[in-house]
Amino acid sequence: MIEPVRYQKKLEGKSNAHLITFSDGNDYVVKYFQPGFEKSLPNEWVAYCLARFLELPIPYARIVDIPEEFSNNIKELAGLGSVKYQYASLYKPNCFDGHQVLDVSNLTNDQVQLAGIILFDYWLCNTDRTRKNILLHEVTPNIHGLSIIDHAEVFGTYNWDLPDLENLPTTLLKSATHQIMTLFIEEEENFSEQLEIIQTIPVLLMEEIVDLIPEEWAVSKEEKKAMVSALIRRRKKVLPELTQRFIKKIYHPLKSYD
Repeated sequence: MIEPVRYQKKLEGKSNAHLITFSDGNDYVVKYFQPGFEKSLPNEWVAYCLARFLELPIPYARIVDIPEEFSNNIKELAGLGSVKYQYASLYKPNCFDGHQVLDVSNLTNDQVQLAGIILFDYWLCNTDRTRKNILLHEVTPNIHGLSIIDHAEVFGTYNWDLPDLENLPTTLLKSATHQIMTLFIEEEENFSEQLEIIQTIPVLLMEEIVDLIPEEWAVSKEEKKAMVSALIRRRKKVLPELTQRFIKKIYHPLKSYD
């Protein structure tokens, strides 16, 4: 397992993320387990694993063991290292968020992939797909590659309780980022293709992903079971309807002006 070797800086945002260099020579964005945001790290882990399976553009991530003495010797991390394991995603330099790029005129991402991101957010009830939660890397002038980051608020929030998972919202999301991606999706069939893929993800895989959540992140067996149940229920009963509503209310109107 890689080890932290040098602290860089605290990053902007409410997620308490820090840039740390590890023994593999790479910089990682590390999110620490913290009170009040108890489900942030479990949410990040489950979303990451499912996004990777769906081949969505998400930075490589891993669960890391950061010694308490490392954290305690750094002012910005003091008091955060009482939990052994933290969540770390590979830092992507030379990227900008959606607010920093004024004109997204072209994307290198495949249309199927963009449709997959939108359905992924509806499946996991990601209420925080803002322009700040994408990364844009300029490949050539005015042509960018898009990656997705920050999934602390899937399942509706970063501090959900067991009853919340049974009553997740089933409404359309207000996301300017979804609208930007929609402009580059030419074929409506991309949505049905991605829906079919999501609906055929093995239940055993979802169970294994959830089971890998460290005990230190304080997700009970009942909550882990409820996470899987929510994923199964939403992909079967909720996602098909939301997909059709998204196509009718957002996709068609945007494409008619394209």
